[in-house]
Formats: sequence, C-alpha cells, structure tokens
Amino acid sequence: MALFMVVLVLVFILALSICTALLRWNELKFSKKGLPPGTMGWPIFGETTEFLKQGPNFMKNQRARYGSFFKSHILGCPTAVSMDPELNRYILMNESKGLVPGYPQSMLDILGKCNIAAVHGSTHKQMRGALLALISPTMIKQQLLPKIDEFMRNFVSDWDNKIIDIQEKTKQMAFLSSLKQIASVESTSIAREFMPEFFKLVLGTLSLPIDLPGTNYRRGLKARKIILTILKQLIGKRRGCQESHKDMLAYLMSKDDNNRYKLSDAEIIDQIITILYSGYETVSTTSMMAVKYLHDHPSILEELRKEHMAIREKKRPEDPIEWNDLKPMKFTRAVRKIVIFETSRLATIVNGVLRKTTEEMELNGFVVPKGWRIYVYTREINYDPFIYPDPLAFNPWRWMDKSLESQSNFLIFGGGTRQCPGKELGIAEISTFLHYFITRYRWEEIGGEKLMKFPRVEAPNGLHIRVSSY
Repeated sequence: MALFMVVLVLVFILALSICTALLRWNELKFSKKGLPPGTMGWPIFGETTEFLKQGPNFMKNQRARYGSFFKSHILGCPTAVSMDPELNRYILMNESKGLVPGYPQSMLDILGKCNIAAVHGSTHKQMRGALLALISPTMIKQQLLPKIDEFMRNFVSDWDNKIIDIQEKTKQMAFLSSLKQIASVESTSIAREFMPEFFKLVLGTLSLPIDLPGTNYRRGLKARKIILTILKQLIGKRRGCQESHKDMLAYLMSKDDNNRYKLSDAEIIDQIITILYSGYETVSTTSMMAVKYLHDHPSILEELRKEHMAIREKKRPEDPIEWNDLKPMKFTRAVRKIVIFETSRLATIVNGVLRKTTEEMELNGFVVPKGWRIYVYTREINYDPFIYPDPLAFNPWRWMDKSLESQSNFLIFGGGTRQCPGKELGIAEISTFLHYFITRYRWEEIGGEKLMKFPRVEAPNGLHIRVSSY
C-alpha cells in the first residue's frame, strides 16, 4: 500500500511538472517583444475552454489584469482581444488596411470558403452584391414577405392549449422560413433530411478545429457533406426542369441579364448555407428572447399587442401582413423595431467579430503579428450605462430616441464594412412571427428553465411555455 502511494505521488508530481513545462513553453513561444500583455494557455487548446465556459467573466478578469487590449489563444488561434471602443471602431472601419475577416477555422471549414464572412476585397463585393440583390427592400416587399407571412401564419396555427418549447420552435421557425424563401416548392420535401444536419453544422462552427470522432467539429464537417449532396441534387433537378420559380435559388441560378452577379455552383451552395446560417442564429434567438422578455414585462406586451391588433382590425382573417403594415408600426419599430433592438441589446446575440492581420501591425502601441486574429469584443458596449441608462433593464422605449441607432457604438448588427446585410429581412421575419403569435395567444412560462448567454444565448433544457388562445 505504501509503495502504491509513493508511485501515485511520483506520477502526480511528474504530471504536474509536464503541465507546468507545457504552459511555460507556450508562453515563451508567444513572448515576442512588443506583443500585448496576456496569457496563452495550453499548446493547441490555448484558453478556449476558459473562454467558452466563463465567457464575459473571463474577458473581464483578463481586462482587469492586462487592460483593454490583451493577447490570448482561443478557438485554435493566437488572438489579440480588443475591449477598447475607440480601437474597435478603428478596426471595423479599416478592413483594407492590413485586416481581413478572421473567423475561426472551424467556421471557414464548415460554412465553406466562398461564404460572405470568409472572403474579402473584390470577391466580398461580388458575394455581398449577390446577397443584397436577394434581400433588398424591393425583394422583401414583392417576393419574400408574402412567403414569410404564409409560413408564419401556418407555423403558429396549432399551438392553442399546448405546452411547447419556444426555443425549439423558434429554431425550426427560423430555419424553415429561410428554406422556404430559398426553395419555395421543394422546401417541404427536403426539410426533414436537411434540418437535423443543419443544426449539427451550426454547433460545429464554434468549436476547436480538431477532427476527432465525437467532436462537434467532426459532426459539423459530416453535416456539411450531407447538405452539399442535398443542395447539389436540388440544383441538378432545377436545371432539368422547365418550370419557372420565383425564389432565391432561381435568382442565384439565373444566367439572364437581370442577374448581374453570376456565381458558380460552389458559390451558390455556400451562399445558400450563409443565408440559412446567418438568419438562423439571429432570428431564432431574438424571437425566443422577445417572447421571454415580453412575458416578464406585461405592460410592454400590451403596448405591442395593441399595435398589432389595430393592424388586424383593418383586415379580414385571411389577409396577409404587407410591407406597408410593418413600416408605420410606431412601437414595434416602434414596437416592431425597438422591441427587437432592445432584445438584441440585452440578450447580446452577437458578442463580437473577428478580423485577421495580413501583415504585422501596431495597435494601441503593441505589435500584432501577421496571421493573428483580432477579436473585436463588443458585448460590454451593450451594457454601458453612459449609452444605455439602467442597462440591465428591458426598456424598449429607450429606442424611441433614433440617435441611438446612428451612434458609432451601435454595433448590434455589426459594424464598419461588414454591417449585417440581412438586417431588414430578419426584422421582417421576427415582426411577422410576433404578429401572429401575440394576436392569437397568451402564454405563461413553466419550469423556470436556466438561460445561458455565452457563447450562444440558449436554454440548455429548453424554454417551455403553456400557450392558450387570446
């Protein structure tokens, strides 16, 4: 027994020595003169575990130790983290000056090399132009909103007297609504196979890029392969069909003069995945959190419901929501927009953006080597009491001051040259969902489930509500 204890102690001391040596070696590896202060954690893994588990607390602790510009190693990359508002604005506005999109390798691998977040320069302009042509105000008004209205009306039609997981429902809603806009006719037939693979793809984009069995990264890569097969088959069927379609896929595949942006099949597929991915996260999470916040603030819910009921009173039951119905909503833009803005601010759906250095550069007096990521961490701006008095309160009325939207620190929908191109489409989807949900139903939460807000806003065990007719 004594011998066993001696061996155990020796093994422990050896393991501790190896761990200490590895940490020391990794710190020395990134100890070049002039680098920002900070720690780098373990080789390969860096501080990813602490970053993902502790989230905002990790950031605050590092800032307290090293200041608002520090180094770390997260999601497989050496990274300079900026929590300085002025520096953040400079980085976002100067993409061409040694900075390009720097999303994690896992996201690039899984979303595709042609996705709009990964490309830059002329290719970014081409892909962004093709995307904006699909989701311009004219397209939303004439083609997309009728599809959104039909889908939302049917999607919430049978929730009366049911207990539902609103998190799961809003995930399905965001995915299926986008899929219908992309491939209106075929969306129903491909959704069953497509949707579970898409959810795996989403989880894989925010993971360490280590291709081992059982990891989210491996599942994400496998899901991408299956999705590629589905979309290649869909494009092939469209080419062999004489029937005309009026949806996003038809526009992307069009070779006539009306389509200024001719894309290859690979670019079309990555564009479709990008549309699904970018809309899914923001629309589903904002819709879920809007339901949560409105439940917790009955007076705001009543203001919102009053506005939407006024729209319904002017229509027959079967009449759809139209573009002109959305624009004058005093409280949803006024509640249409300001509830959405306040939900996005308070829940902080997006915590920051990543850039990558194409050359060694100096920022805030420190050297950032070529190939490093720069994490523009914008979360704290959403809780700045000088910008948003009483920042932890859900107060949509603060957005009645339109100057908040025009301020340079308004980064809810991105910043610089990378403003979210789908902002208006996302607002239209969330507004239409809320319209049919709150004019048909009342609801109460059951279970009191826990909410996590980092790295993604989610309820680990779901967010269950009991729904009844209004």
